[in-house]
Amino acid sequence: QFMSAEGVISANAEMHKGESARMSSFVGAIAIADLVKTTLGPKGMDKILQSVSDPNNIRITITNDGATILKAVPVENPAAKVLVDIAKVQDDTVGDGTTSVTVLCGELLREAEFLVNQRIHPMTIMAGWRSAVAIARKALEQAAVDHGSDPVLFREDLVNIARTTLSSKLLHVEKDHFAELAVDAVLRLKGSGNLDYIQVIKKPGESLRDSFLEEGFVLNKSFGIGQPRRVENAKILIANTPMDTDKIKIYGSRVKVDSMLKVAEIEEAEKNKMRTKCRKIV
Repeated sequence: QFMSAEGVISANAEMHKGESARMSSFVGAIAIADLVKTTLGPKGMDKILQSVSDPNNIRITITNDGATILKAVPVENPAAKVLVDIAKVQDDTVGDGTTSVTVLCGELLREAEFLVNQRIHPMTIMAGWRSAVAIARKALEQAAVDHGSDPVLFREDLVNIARTTLSSKLLHVEKDHFAELAVDAVLRLKGSGNLDYIQVIKKPGESLRDSFLEEGFVLNKSFGIGQPRRVENAKILIANTPMDTDKIKIYGSRVKVDSMLKVAEIEEAEKNKMRTKCRKIV
């Protein structure tokens, strides 16, 4: 016996088949592409996003980043969700080009809709896209220029790439300054792709131009009472042990005392342990 699909899915579910399902996918994906199309490029416009999930906590975000916009938009259409996932993968992998891939996919689907309406099979269209990918990749590889052996030209290429990337971000007013900072920071990694080695410390109160790349090591700590603000020719100790008052730790057991005198003896033992550590350091 065979059971129809209507007998398996929920009674409240909607099912689209054939031409109806195909047109629904086209409409949803193209709508997502049109949503972010106006933010593309240095002349792109910003979008104002307002959260409506919690009436008591309304947040407003102004951005022209494609990934940020698509993450904030609730999507139900399956094809539109695929475009949102493409933008997320692009953002996680490359960090830029989220709007470009979304608009490119949307335009491909717009042309595919025109071809499908002419009774061209979707598999034929996909075969044409695969051929186009191979041709485009070959053309890009032929036009590519490698300046990896020349440090001056290589750094200039990196600065141009960073400047282009920042042209569509909120930092575009200081894109030259931040492009130099980003390139200098990346070049210090000596070819390592681990960006976790670059630490970003945010301090409110100054302008974007005051951002700088420190040559040494910056420790984000607050000053204690009575501590000097500046020390020259200081000796720096790097220790793998805490410098606060040591507590005698006995894991898996507890200590019971029958008088306050015993408590004082335990505290004195902790202080002696700290004194011994300080004498070794000095």
